[in-house]
Amino acid sequence: MKVEESVSDLDKPSDLRERTTNFALRVIRLTSGLPQNAAARVLGGQVLRSDTSVGAQFREGQRARSKAEFVSKMQSALQELDETAYWLELLVRADLIGDNRLNGLRGETDELIAIFTTIVKRTKAPSVS
Repeated sequence: MKVEESVSDLDKPSDLRERTTNFALRVIRLTSGLPQNAAARVLGGQVLRSDTSVGAQFREGQRARSKAEFVSKMQSALQELDETAYWLELLVRADLIGDNRLNGLRGETDELIAIFTTIVKRTKAPSVS
């Protein structure tokens, strides 16, 4: 099964691959600049783990041996994106970072959630022959 079949009109796989990598790099830079206290270390570590897993899940999905395995990996990426959104929200609500500093990153999180949701829905939909 090829990812191109499922991603078709959204992004080319290489573009989504690059986009998820850039997403992770943005969070790496963000977490590097967080305050040096216990709460920031814990929340920063959580967002870093969930965020960097998105691209890894996508790449694993590209090597899927079946449609079911591909869907599973894309759903895992979706779970990680949702978790990332949660940790970003907590960083703001705990006053560890200003909301305005996360607007772009939170927007990208929402866009990636929409893309991965569409990939899963299209892949699960019955094929019309």
